[in-house]
Amino acid sequence: MLKLKRSIDIAVSLAAMPALAVLTLAMTAALRIMGSDGPVFFRQERIGLGGRRFKCYKFRTMALDADSSQHQAHLSRLMGLGVPMVKMDSIGDSRLIPGGWLLRASGLDELPQLFNVLRGEMSLIGPRPCLPYEFERYLPWQRERFEAAPGLTGLWQVSGKNRTTFDEMIRLDIEYARNRSLWLDMKIVLMTAPAIVRQCLDTRAARRAARSRARTVVALSYQLTPEAPKEMVSHRAS
Repeated sequence: MLKLKRSIDIAVSLAAMPALAVLTLAMTAALRIMGSDGPVFFRQERIGLGGRRFKCYKFRTMALDADSSQHQAHLSRLMGLGVPMVKMDSIGDSRLIPGGWLLRASGLDELPQLFNVLRGEMSLIGPRPCLPYEFERYLPWQRERFEAAPGLTGLWQVSGKNRTTFDEMIRLDIEYARNRSLWLDMKIVLMTAPAIVRQCLDTRAARRAARSRARTVVALSYQLTPEAPKEMVSHRAS
């Protein structure tokens, strides 16, 4: 089964290379138009099969030298509180380039990981590769998820993803690692497109709600200090 899965990974990845090349050119042009200097690809260390480290490729969706401390704090909250794993993109992440949230919600930013698939570091289907500082906090039972190669899509990704908690993600990944089969992979592939659409809609709705809350806070702040503009004018006149 593993040999057949690997053959499918290679065949599909090679077939997708022309589309990836076109998307890379489009991303390069878009970054230049936006004035976002820097490379189109982003490399980041991730944890893969058996806990091995590798360099994971993505399209760059953030400003250069973006601070990762915000993400670490957000991830720690998700891991500790048992709340849905909503990305920072949904609540407004100032590190993102324009349109970056859509690339991330649709998964298009992860297509360069086809190179990782060809190199044997990833598969088309499997758990998402986690970050080293996330891996260090895993409990022994949670590390069973690394018995399957990481993938571009997987059982967790099509089972609610940002609507699930961290523990639910771990259990879904372990379920996949224990029950891998070509039939399950085919089922996940068929469920991937609807899951991506749902995630894009969820992210857009969450971003709109966050902007609405921000406008409400600003309006309430102004109502609580209505004399502030007059005082400023009076001060300037004096």
